[in-house]
Amino acid sequence: MMHGRRFLSNQRGPGGFTLVEVLVALVILSVMAATAWKGMDGITRAREVAEGRLNQTLRLQSVMTQWDADMASVIDTATLPGGQFEYDGARLRFTRRAPGGVQVVVWGVRNGRLERWAAPVVTQVGEIEAQWKKSYQLQGKEPGTLVALKGVDQWQVFCFPKAQAQQSSNWANCQGSLTTGGQSVKVPVPAGIRSVLTLGAGSGFEGVATRDVAVAPQAN
Repeated sequence: MMHGRRFLSNQRGPGGFTLVEVLVALVILSVMAATAWKGMDGITRAREVAEGRLNQTLRLQSVMTQWDADMASVIDTATLPGGQFEYDGARLRFTRRAPGGVQVVVWGVRNGRLERWAAPVVTQVGEIEAQWKKSYQLQGKEPGTLVALKGVDQWQVFCFPKAQAQQSSNWANCQGSLTTGGQSVKVPVPAGIRSVLTLGAGSGFEGVATRDVAVAPQAN
């Protein structure tokens, strides 16, 4: 009896596949799996980016909504020596009507962040004056402080004076309208306010966001 060596054959056996066919199939499956993974990874990343943009847009909208609500609630207390609506180039402070009384609110930019501070609601003139004085000493960590937006490169505020509400006039920088000879003077609440935010990359937006709002002060 003759004994011969056995060799692997590329010929298809009954109902089976050759080794080459199996290897080719494995390679194809590997390529398809890698392609599918890259596709799913791309879809996931695109969804994360879209969700991030949506959250940033909703955040900006909520900030603008709060800004509009504040401007619609400005109240003329007629008790503060420098007025009840003041912009010093970095912060805008004013008094607004709130449920149960009046509160001092300050919007400002600190270290690239747009912040809003709202004092506790009070009802007495002395309390309002104390909160107003406190608003000049804010450090950004006081209770009532909220970081509204990040990545703010610049913030400018312009006023539309009441005296010119019925005339054709340009917006004036609020800071310039509050000083005379370097001295703070009492001025009326403007008829309108314009907020110009220059947003950088850290905000999720890049560009300028302008918001014009009519100020509706209420008598105390």
